[in-house]
Amino acid sequence: MQENNKSSWFTPITYAIVLVVGVGIGLFFKGDFSLGSMQGGNGSPMQEIINLVKSKYVEDISNDSLNNKVAEYYLSQLDPHSVYISPADLVDVNEQLSANFKGIGIEFQQYRDSVFVAYVMKDGPAFKAGLKVGDILLYADDSIPISGKKWEADAIRAKLKGPANTKLKLKILSGTAVKVVNINRDNVPVSPVDASYEIKPGVGYIRINKFADRTYEAFMQALEPLIKDSIKSLVIDLRGNGGGLLSEAVAIADELIPGNKLLVYTQGAHSPRVEYNSKREGLFEQGALTIWMDESSASASEVLAGALQDWDRATIVGRRSFGKGLVQQQFRLSNGGALRLTTAKYYTPLGRNIQRSYETGKLEYEHAYVNRIQADAMGKQDSAVKGKAYKTPSGHLVYGGGGIYPDKWVNGSNIIVDSAYNKIWEQNLLNDFILHWYLKDQSRMNSFKNTSDFLKTYNNVDLWNELLKYATPAQKSTLKTMEKNKGYISNQLLALLARMHWYKQGYFEVQNALNPQLPLMLPQ
Repeated sequence: MQENNKSSWFTPITYAIVLVVGVGIGLFFKGDFSLGSMQGGNGSPMQEIINLVKSKYVEDISNDSLNNKVAEYYLSQLDPHSVYISPADLVDVNEQLSANFKGIGIEFQQYRDSVFVAYVMKDGPAFKAGLKVGDILLYADDSIPISGKKWEADAIRAKLKGPANTKLKLKILSGTAVKVVNINRDNVPVSPVDASYEIKPGVGYIRINKFADRTYEAFMQALEPLIKDSIKSLVIDLRGNGGGLLSEAVAIADELIPGNKLLVYTQGAHSPRVEYNSKREGLFEQGALTIWMDESSASASEVLAGALQDWDRATIVGRRSFGKGLVQQQFRLSNGGALRLTTAKYYTPLGRNIQRSYETGKLEYEHAYVNRIQADAMGKQDSAVKGKAYKTPSGHLVYGGGGIYPDKWVNGSNIIVDSAYNKIWEQNLLNDFILHWYLKDQSRMNSFKNTSDFLKTYNNVDLWNELLKYATPAQKSTLKTMEKNKGYISNQLLALLARMHWYKQGYFEVQNALNPQLPLMLPQ
């Protein structure tokens, strides 16, 4: 199961935390590592301090709590991407790079004190058991309450998830009827490709949300029908893609870059240089390529974009990417947790390392990212931090340090993050309204054949005023301070409504169709 998608409404500080802590190139090799080695030997000052705190401190401190804090502080002095992963978090962290998750295959949304089914994944366990959008989850296994009070999303998820091949009994309210549904949990596939279609005649579009296990396979499955439709150019949307597995990015680059060429190399003080080259004849080596990026495109996204840019193979459109040029290796720890340690840097074919500076510390590293999003929203191009210039084979200038700088700058949303924006995000107002509206208008939604059909009708619906009617007086007051952004918010509401019916494919089809900057982002 998954919580309802809020990615389009993440606050920048949330993005910063996710990106600087969670993303990685994904060169993960299993190994053994003792957390004690990070604390020094028994005679070291560090170990003496730990022993004194444990034996003399004014309050009781658990060993796990103290060890976690020591590990986190120690790693924070190295770089922003070396992190300690506790045993409790390791399964969830590793699942982020998996092609599936263990659960029942729904997205849920909590509205007031009720947990609604917001999406049912086709052919998943919940789908086979008959769950539908709008069903309210009451109890799990007879006695575990789900609705009836406000829960954190993780607490709801914990009540529903479990190993594959285990059973979950749910009591639900479906319409006016209370039902009991028996579900067999299973491995539920999650595609890293959100959408793929012909965005305009002759131009294919593929949206990749992360470079997880089998992303290359999903990319090929999306590309092949577009090739059959004789596309002349291809757009790969990497906006918001925080990266993942290096191997998946390299495999995709190999399909797009002709000849035997260097795609990326890695190197560190204790890691010899390792080169990754194109090896095979690719499926789309000649057509025009456009890569969409933004401030949240990181890690493996930058590997792919950097290789294509260095070989004059693609036009990078959007804004400067995140700037993560460090490689992590994952070590298993004796306590069941893991250390994700930076062991090398990666370099584009021209020798660019695009890592942003972190010399002033992790907090400033995060603040710089948030400040950049604010500047980008105001349309300020950060050309002063381009970094060292390199020349591609055609003589085009590209830059190292601070991320991948686009060949064509296109501003993002003009919404400036402020207290009003944060309020509507924190209160989940837009998703709550859309769930309410969808359940009310589901019969009409079912009549639409596709998103074009949907937009012909819904472009005439004033969702902004409907949102104002739905909002509480306090929320209405907040929204009125955002009146100048009502066009952008209205478009987001339409995209979220399409997502309820066609999932991520519908969301991006509608979002792209309503994007006033789309002509600037597409190949001419």
